[in-house]
Amino acid sequence: MDIRVVVSIDFGTTFSGFAYSNRTSPEIITNDVWPQQIGLLKTNTVLQYDSNYQNVIKWGNPALVQKQTRRNKNSLSSKSVELFKLHLGNIPQNEKPPLPHQLSYEKAISDYLHELGKLIKETVSTRWHGIRFFDHVLLVISIPAEFDDRVIDTMRKCLNNAGLTNSKDSKKVEFTTEPEAAAIYCMRNLKEQNNEMVPINASFMVVDCGGGTVDLTTRKLLKHNKLGEITERTGDYCGGSYVDREFLKFLSRKLGESTINLLRENNYGQMQYMIQQFCQKLKFHFTGNQNDFDSFEFDIEEICPILKQYCEDYIKEKMEENDWIIDINFEDLKSMFDPVVGKIIRLIRGQLNSSKDKCSAIFLVGGFSESKYLQMRVKKEFGRLVPAIIVPKQPVSAIVRGACDYGLEMSTIVDRALKYTYGIRKVRDWKAGDPPSQKALYNKTYVFDQLVKRGSIVGVNQEFSKIYRPSHPDDTNLNFAIYKTTELNAEFCNEPGMTFHGALKIDLPDVYLGKDRNIKFSLIFGKMEIVASAKNLRNEKIYNTSFELDLNS
Repeated sequence: MDIRVVVSIDFGTTFSGFAYSNRTSPEIITNDVWPQQIGLLKTNTVLQYDSNYQNVIKWGNPALVQKQTRRNKNSLSSKSVELFKLHLGNIPQNEKPPLPHQLSYEKAISDYLHELGKLIKETVSTRWHGIRFFDHVLLVISIPAEFDDRVIDTMRKCLNNAGLTNSKDSKKVEFTTEPEAAAIYCMRNLKEQNNEMVPINASFMVVDCGGGTVDLTTRKLLKHNKLGEITERTGDYCGGSYVDREFLKFLSRKLGESTINLLRENNYGQMQYMIQQFCQKLKFHFTGNQNDFDSFEFDIEEICPILKQYCEDYIKEKMEENDWIIDINFEDLKSMFDPVVGKIIRLIRGQLNSSKDKCSAIFLVGGFSESKYLQMRVKKEFGRLVPAIIVPKQPVSAIVRGACDYGLEMSTIVDRALKYTYGIRKVRDWKAGDPPSQKALYNKTYVFDQLVKRGSIVGVNQEFSKIYRPSHPDDTNLNFAIYKTTELNAEFCNEPGMTFHGALKIDLPDVYLGKDRNIKFSLIFGKMEIVASAKNLRNEKIYNTSFELDLNS
């Protein structure tokens, strides 16, 4: 495809970044020049809009909500938008951050990628003269392991809306999961350090702790810098931003739940500024060692004075006695971390239990992995079970660098563990006890015919196939309806957890042969897609279609 430059994009919940490399000289460069920022490997995933939320005024760090003062209190409103990536996730609607009614999350994502894309295009064209972006640049987008194929489709639309691709189905876009990219980075990191802690054929776990999600994968280090997957990837919504939520719950207990709800509804920007202050003054510095901690005075009048007007009278009286200062002690702050860190510990334990191989190392990557408290807890819990617990250099850029590396050498990943059981709908003779809802014509029943089971380790471009025949002798076409389920075994296509994935319809000439027309139907697992293929064994004609492959966990 005449790919000359690979650009990877790590579109994160709280921070985003990109890296790039020329295939002729594959040094991976992580961008560190941002609007009003130099030297940082990521910038904030934040947008500031005009009053109608139509046009972007600022993005990244400059778009962060600033402290409210008497001079700017009338000009400040909820024009800064953050955390919109969470709308892509499969989480309850009430847990998704509110957006202005004029703004959809798809527009916010497209607008952010548009601003990021302008910087990417400028960087690439400045560095290498003569590069035609749509012709010569491959984009590699990393996504959380929790995201499904619907999200990939949405991201394709947003990339196209942002002007980063010239068509929604551009072949110049590849997707990889964040833990997969992080695993590639960790493998390279071991090689660079000539570290023998993870020998060939040993397994290692990557725990990617981002702002919104935490994703885990266990990989096997193979010869010739290849990686195999040995367990299903797992993950949950327990990244660093969930510590911020615990902070808001703490404030709700002090000031009343209705107070925080009114602040969120009416002054979302000021709430975000208050969270920024919490992160800068407390969260980023917490080690879990009481000797390192001094009790902190959280001054409401200084940080978020508008909170005062939302408090009920009895709370106002109490807070006025304390000069509107809330003391945050060691146990208070620890209690904000513990529910989130506890989830991460359980995820790691689950990964260790699901693998038959002994884990040689745990790598902590992602922005939240820099938390000293998280590092301490992981080492305390698993230090005796796992020989090495490693935070590699620049863990915040592990995903974006690993994704760029993947774009340069896609053969690095040799197999993946499937999250779903895949099969097709077929008919068989009706049996007593079959559900009436699955009854078909001619006293037949629709059933799920399994092709490949969840948890199977499948190689890139591995094929799973069966031979089928038409149900009736006069059929002139055959429709293969593809279904997937999270269950290991299923009998019918309407069972809980079963979803329709797509269909492939083929022509069936030679009606005179009746049912004696064999069709080989296959699912071929590529990189991040499935190819469905049907071959008429009578006339050798082949029919293909492809679907985005959901490799989430």
